[in-house]
Amino acid sequence: MNNDQAVEFAQKYMTDILSFFGVNVDVSAEINDEVIEVNVPSTDSNSLLIGRGAETLRSMQLLLTTALRNQGAETYRVNIDIAEYKKQRADKIATQAREWIEEVRKSGDSKVVSLNAADRRVVHKVAGEYSDIDTFSEGEGRDRKIVIAQQSS
Repeated sequence: MNNDQAVEFAQKYMTDILSFFGVNVDVSAEINDEVIEVNVPSTDSNSLLIGRGAETLRSMQLLLTTALRNQGAETYRVNIDIAEYKKQRADKIATQAREWIEEVRKSGDSKVVSLNAADRRVVHKVAGEYSDIDTFSEGEGRDRKIVIAQQSS
């Protein structure tokens, strides 16, 4: 399955999952940097589809990733965003990351924060805008944390 077929499959698969929940909307999907981006517009069912702590959203993402892998897709990294929830969350984390970075710059002390993988990725990206700041992740599984530190000379 090539990338175009994978995007088409992802779009149809997500539409089918949503119809199971009684949600009939136009799902869009495209590929960006080897990641299939699936966007679901806002509906009355946003809270149900996103779930507490975005657990339902992550579960649907895992289902789609597994389905693509089982279909032999070349690309099967997937990002599903419902009603721009993830975009808004990333913006919020980026703002928080800038505050943490300023705190590290002022105090000189490293900052250790427990975040999920997607949020850690946002912090790493924001930190890349600062030439005097380093970030790295440490720990395993759910105990994985991001460390924000001043760059050593």
